[in-house]
Amino acid sequence: GSVKTIDATENQRFQEFMRLVDKYRKMGVRTNADNPDDAQKAVSFGAEGIGLFRIEHMFYGKNGATPLDILRNMILSSNKEERLAALNELEPHIKEAAKSTLKILNHKPLTFRLMDPPLHEFVPQTEEKQRAKAAERGITFEEIKKRIDALHEVNPMMGLRGARLGIVYPEISEIQFRALFQATAELMKEGFDPRLEIMVPLTIDVKELKHQKAIADRVQAEVEAQFGVKINYLYGTMIEIPRATLMADEIAEVAQFFSFGTNDLTQMTLGFSRDDVNEIIHTYIDQKIIAADPFKTLDQAGVGQLVQAGVQRGRFVNPKLKVGVCGEHGGDPASVEFFYKAGMTYVSCSPFRVPVARLAAAQAKIKAEKCNCGCCGK
Repeated sequence: GSVKTIDATENQRFQEFMRLVDKYRKMGVRTNADNPDDAQKAVSFGAEGIGLFRIEHMFYGKNGATPLDILRNMILSSNKEERLAALNELEPHIKEAAKSTLKILNHKPLTFRLMDPPLHEFVPQTEEKQRAKAAERGITFEEIKKRIDALHEVNPMMGLRGARLGIVYPEISEIQFRALFQATAELMKEGFDPRLEIMVPLTIDVKELKHQKAIADRVQAEVEAQFGVKINYLYGTMIEIPRATLMADEIAEVAQFFSFGTNDLTQMTLGFSRDDVNEIIHTYIDQKIIAADPFKTLDQAGVGQLVQAGVQRGRFVNPKLKVGVCGEHGGDPASVEFFYKAGMTYVSCSPFRVPVARLAAAQAKIKAEKCNCGCCGK
């Protein structure tokens, strides 16, 4: 027969245990979320904020069909006029998702990552859908196919995405800044306390951050004048390219926070493609060349050195620099212990891994206090 069950978050013994965990924990624990439902779920598991909200991921799942279609129109635009028309249609959808999530996270920080889509992944793939899109836009199938083919990149993970997208097409960044600032201003007028953080991904140089910040400053002033409010927010970057860890002192002159994207940092440091390297990794583990899958447990000897360098160089310039992790390593206990010793402000992981991350963070602090040398955690 069936066994009577309850929601895990309503289990009184679970709640009591997590209160004990948080009594010892020092490092913050946030969640990764792509929609308001994810955010609500994570808050119920004790997340103290959202460390990664991927704007382009809101176009998938529930209520995503319309904004996804508009995003495709933007990607397939052949000139700035077409692109702006699509972006103006897209803005209210971004604003609504941002506002709904900021409302749920009231008083808690929420980090929005600017759009970082490998462009070819967001266009219609089948001939049937391509023909439908061509008919909708009033152009030939050959023309739509030509535009899609032009987006092909040999290595899309290193292509036109992240900060590069906003520098090549600044109007894409502008519309996102406007949507985020307007969502924040509207909530402030309604009596809420939104804690907005904006993160520029895939940066390699401080000049990229300055370029995007100039757009943000202009749009912020326009929105503040429109709503009659003063918007306070944090401006930061995702550290996911090895060069960024080495240039962290310069980047920290502009960035108020770093969030280490350890998935991509691992990929670019080890030269392993996380999408199609499983057979190699399993063989390497079997042959004892590496101890564990570096995409599940942080490679502390290699990637870890870059993380430590980034933290140290960034904090040398800005001692108040907030530093977090938003890769899936943020939910792995062994990696969480390393991040604590590296001086991270918080880790961010998927909603269901939040309790594990909270426990690992508490254990890391207890181990560090018992350690005679104060650094090894043993």
